[in-house]
Amino acid sequence: MRLAKVLGQVVSTAKEPGLDRFTLLLVQDADDDEPDRSAGPCAVAVDVVGAGVGEVVLVVSGGAARVAAGADTPTDLAVVGIADTVIRDRAVVYRKE
Repeated sequence: MRLAKVLGQVVSTAKEPGLDRFTLLLVQDADDDEPDRSAGPCAVAVDVVGAGVGEVVLVVSGGAARVAAGADTPTDLAVVGIADTVIRDRAVVYRKE
C-alpha cells in the first residue's frame, strides 16, 4: 500500500464491463516528505471509496487491487482509502482540509 494524490478523472465510454461500476482516477505517487505534493509517472486507478480530485489516498496494486475491486474486475491499481492525517517521525506532515 502506498500514498498517492488524485490529479483528475479518466472518462472512458468503452471499457471492460466489470469496470462500469467504478470511477477511474488519475493518480500520482505522493512525495515522501510532503504527501500533498506528487511526483513520478501518473497511473489510472479504480476508485472503490469515492475519492475526489486533490485528495491524498491509499492505493494498492497487483492482486490486492483485484481483490479490492472484485475478482471479476481487471485492474492493477485501486484506491482503497482516503488519508485524513499522515504522521511521520511524530510530526504531522499532512492533514486533510
